[in-house]
Amino acid sequence: MQSFLLPAVSNIQVTMSSTSQKHRNFVAEPMGNKPVTELAGVGEAIGGRFQRMGYDKANSVLGQYLVLGRNKENFVGWMKTTAGANEKQANDCYRCLSDWSDQFL
Repeated sequence: MQSFLLPAVSNIQVTMSSTSQKHRNFVAEPMGNKPVTELAGVGEAIGGRFQRMGYDKANSVLGQYLVLGRNKENFVGWMKTTAGANEKQANDCYRCLSDWSDQFL
């Protein structure tokens, strides 16, 4: 039986995407008439709460993001209070809208 020694490898960097596929899909194209559930951080439960409050389209949540001055703390707080989102969900949605706005506005 032969044994093999592998050379020592240091400083290996693995680039991992820090955004979800849902985020990347949303940011990749104009908003159009997308449903609110296409926003990163917004699943069926939060989407349902948003819809009951009149935020049925992603562009209506974008409007609130803009009204709040693109301010992360204000938007995250609004999303937690309005839709019952947790910190991660609200931050994911904020980042999604922020990245989309940087690209299209």
